[in-house]
Amino acid sequence: MSTPPAPFNTTPNLPTSGEWFDEVDRETGKPGLRFKCTMCGNCCTGPEGYVNFSEDEGRAIAKRLKISVEEFNREYTKKTPSGPSLKEKQTQFGLDCIFLDREKVPGKAVCGIYEDRPAQCRTWPFWPWMLRGRREWERAKKTCPGIDTGPVIPPQKIRIQRANTPHDPDR
Repeated sequence: MSTPPAPFNTTPNLPTSGEWFDEVDRETGKPGLRFKCTMCGNCCTGPEGYVNFSEDEGRAIAKRLKISVEEFNREYTKKTPSGPSLKEKQTQFGLDCIFLDREKVPGKAVCGIYEDRPAQCRTWPFWPWMLRGRREWERAKKTCPGIDTGPVIPPQKIRIQRANTPHDPDR
């Protein structure tokens, strides 16, 4: 019997103030950052990259696909310098994650393993490098139309997401 992926750490020992995203949002008057996924797929495509996952996450994905872990590893993963990664497929948008589906919902990009996606995917856009300062957040916003839109994510929730990022993707 396989175990589900480890849950997010909801009580990490984190700083509580003094970071740039503790500032109050001008539109809402609440501290934090705004984000709402637009299902554009930009975070799941582009130049060659890595979508790393843990053994537990690999088992959960295999279970979702109703295949063995061995078949999952053979058909959907590749070895990289930073560990196993999900494979990519060439599309008109670049190299899409093997599980990104651009046909299921016209005009949208849908994750085929959303409920079991790796922590690297679940923590987007609150990766450590993007939270170093406003400049990095604005840089990420150039490719992610969901950044600075939607509801305000409170600073503590942002810190939890950042703490749960398994490594600093893209850095």
